[in-house]
Amino acid sequence: MKKILSLFACLMMVVGLTACTNAEPADEKKTVNVGVSIYKFDDNFMTLYRQEIEKYFKSLNTDEVTYNVTVQDGKNDMAEQTNQIDNFIAQDYDVLIINLVQSTSAATIIDKCEAAETPCIFINREPSEEDMKKYEGMISYVGADARQSGKMQGELVAELDNKGDLNGDGLLQYVMVVGDPENVDAKYRTQYSIEQYQEVSGNKVEKLDEQRGDWDQAKGQEIVANALTQYGDKIEAVFCNNDAMALGAAQAITAAGRTVGKDIYLVGVDALAEAVDLVSTDMMTGTVLNDHITQAHKAVDAAVSAVNGEKLSAYYWVDYVKVTPKNASQFK
Repeated sequence: MKKILSLFACLMMVVGLTACTNAEPADEKKTVNVGVSIYKFDDNFMTLYRQEIEKYFKSLNTDEVTYNVTVQDGKNDMAEQTNQIDNFIAQDYDVLIINLVQSTSAATIIDKCEAAETPCIFINREPSEEDMKKYEGMISYVGADARQSGKMQGELVAELDNKGDLNGDGLLQYVMVVGDPENVDAKYRTQYSIEQYQEVSGNKVEKLDEQRGDWDQAKGQEIVANALTQYGDKIEAVFCNNDAMALGAAQAITAAGRTVGKDIYLVGVDALAEAVDLVSTDMMTGTVLNDHITQAHKAVDAAVSAVNGEKLSAYYWVDYVKVTPKNASQFK
């Protein structure tokens, strides 16, 4: 009996060892490599945007998956950004999130991604509709419709008690500070702000000056300072394609001895903290919230979906919101 029990015990040990040998190894933690290229790091709005992308990816890390996010500065140089994208692809990154230096380069980037079978999420700078028909299901654009932001800017002025018409001649004399003309956001905000103003107010307009400010605060200040010197009290409103340029415009307006809300009006887009502060103290007429948090989250969610093999929609939209002195406290 003892020999039988001993043989049985040995047999069980052998079976156990065999089972251990044949057992599946424990699942290894998955690492997802995400390449992010921002058109330039010293843009106020895109700084907030990229920081939120990194923050949100970090919140998605689990015991099963880690998102390894590499964010690079395109330095407002398309050649530099293209090189970054080439490197991401060469290193077999799982998904890319791209804030294009030049929207017109989207087709080239999409072709590179398609050849490498790498999904790509474009943010903030919208490729053309034709480009977005390429590599369907594997590319997407996340953003807000710039036409909506332009219309809201026009409404901010048109809905004032005097419709922005300080001299009561039924004509709004204005200055337009444009971002980068190649960026569709600049094109749409410039066009639709004035069209919507005319539609809502019923007034006609006179463009006194329109200059390119490249989204830059210092350039915004310079453009508006020069316009104020040239046109003086004739300027009734200043439209800026973004808040950075509007902040510069506000500095120029103050330096010229003018007062927003009294003898001139000023609007921007983005609802940067500094701009919201100016709106809340009546030093800006208004701005338009460009919701970087929701956009960043949608971009990240789309990237995760793509990595998981899900087909992407071509567009994911986020609405703008008008910010006025009455509701500015909600956006601080």
